[in-house]
Amino acid sequence: MPTITIFDKSRLPSRHATVGPDRAPHRSYYYAMGLSKEDIAKPFVGVVTAWNEAAPCNIALHRQAQAVKVGVARAGGTPREFTTITVTDGIAMGHQGMKASLVSREVIADSIELTVRGHAYDALVGLAGCDKSLPGMMMAMVRLNVPSVFLYGGSILPGRWRGRDVTVQDVFEAVGKYAVGEMSEEELEDLERHACPSAGACGGQFTANTMACVSEAIGLALPGSAGTPAPYEARDRWAEASGEAVMRLLELGIRPRDIVTRESLENAARVVAASGGSTNAALHLPAIAHEAGIDFDLFDVARIFRETPYIADLKPAGRYVMKDLGEVGGVPLIMKTLLEGGFLHGDCITVTGRTVAENLAEVAWNPHQDVVRPIDRPITPWGGVVGLKGSLAPEGAIVKVAGLEHLKFRGPARVFDSEEEAMAAVQARRYREGEVIVIRYEGPKGGPGMREMLGVTSAIYGQGMGHKVALVTDGRFSGATRGFCIGHVGPEAAVGGPIALLRDGDIIAIDAEAGRLDVELSPQELEERRRHWKPKPTFYGSGALWKYAQTVGPAYKGAVTHPGAKGEVVAYPDL
Repeated sequence: MPTITIFDKSRLPSRHATVGPDRAPHRSYYYAMGLSKEDIAKPFVGVVTAWNEAAPCNIALHRQAQAVKVGVARAGGTPREFTTITVTDGIAMGHQGMKASLVSREVIADSIELTVRGHAYDALVGLAGCDKSLPGMMMAMVRLNVPSVFLYGGSILPGRWRGRDVTVQDVFEAVGKYAVGEMSEEELEDLERHACPSAGACGGQFTANTMACVSEAIGLALPGSAGTPAPYEARDRWAEASGEAVMRLLELGIRPRDIVTRESLENAARVVAASGGSTNAALHLPAIAHEAGIDFDLFDVARIFRETPYIADLKPAGRYVMKDLGEVGGVPLIMKTLLEGGFLHGDCITVTGRTVAENLAEVAWNPHQDVVRPIDRPITPWGGVVGLKGSLAPEGAIVKVAGLEHLKFRGPARVFDSEEEAMAAVQARRYREGEVIVIRYEGPKGGPGMREMLGVTSAIYGQGMGHKVALVTDGRFSGATRGFCIGHVGPEAAVGGPIALLRDGDIIAIDAEAGRLDVELSPQELEERRRHWKPKPTFYGSGALWKYAQTVGPAYKGAVTHPGAKGEVVAYPDL
């Protein structure tokens, strides 16, 4: 049993809702919900989940929240459970619903902020499963700056089909195979029934697992907590421990902005690179940094990616899934390998109250596995994700090179003004080997919402053309995307970036070794085209997507929608 600390509520935010004669009406609400006088006198800890029935990523979160509440109560706090939304990419993918995905990250962060502010909670534990709910919760924790612990809901178990492990990535790519006659409708249906056998987020090193690794590397989650799959009862032990940990942070006065520093952000980027993680990390890490008032953009992330060895053999480029990593040592094994190689800042504080180096002191190398390579025998000597810049991307772009045989590509553009147009052309095979497929007006403002293009890239890959064409977009890619696919191109088409000026046949040159993305047009030609350019009208003249488009910033700064900590006058806990 943890030692229970008696807290002085006169120094905590919950005093505004629970202390003094003026708060008798407020306390009556808590009595109505079965709380005792003693419960009301304790610190109030928000326990937020993204539980819903939209997808398997989120379905186990409610159960785990109950275990968090046990841990909070055991350590002397009063837990108050609430929920936020998610938009699950696997369901939203390939249609207009995907425009809601990145927007949901901001709504998640905003809704958590408003709930905590409105009810004057003293601390926070957040449980998330699907892609944008992970960074959204971490952003809220840093924004509110109350003692906080993040807990990943866990990954899905791998499916088994015809003697091999499969994930939802295989199903997306099977759609492409079906389109070209390499798979029958019966085979496709059989695969879809076997690919996702349990609760949990997508199993490969896609965006959810990438950001789960980030949560440990950045210091906001307990070491080792990300690796246990969602269906395992052991997740409840991680949940209870997270509830106890947040009370310890409250006692010690350790807040998220003590944990999320430039050095810890660099640690997180190192782990993404070392694990061949999703390009979406280059969008979410700057957004988390923004909440702390730290300048840390796509170019900072890309520099670290370039300097970091790629050592974890995880899907989509590799052989293994998150369950396999968890069984051989989890994220701590990757981190200890990087630390001993001199690639991590070991003195960063974490939610344990100890430093990264102290947390990893007892972690030993596991010689009986090949999921994680030794630092002196990496898969490649530099990270699996590369930043690009050039005449086509003055504000940068990003490409995942893990698994690519060739890092250069040059070819004529085949230009589309939406994902739907590109997908129709791909399905009809109206593209050729050697071309660069360009999908534009899918950026943060232009989408609105910066859609992922997994449907298109998977169809191309399934048709056997994944290494024969390249794809360039101002939108995003899923962590499951394979092939020479460049995203986050900025400035985006909607604001008149060079990508808006491209025409079919323009020669595009990609050099991931040199970090270049160029169009072979003179500055004079680009300027002449710009004078005649007109923005594409949007379908969204009202509602949440319209509102997002009015405030969202560029992708290289994280596609954020407010001034962040630099614009803050008084932090929430100090009100």
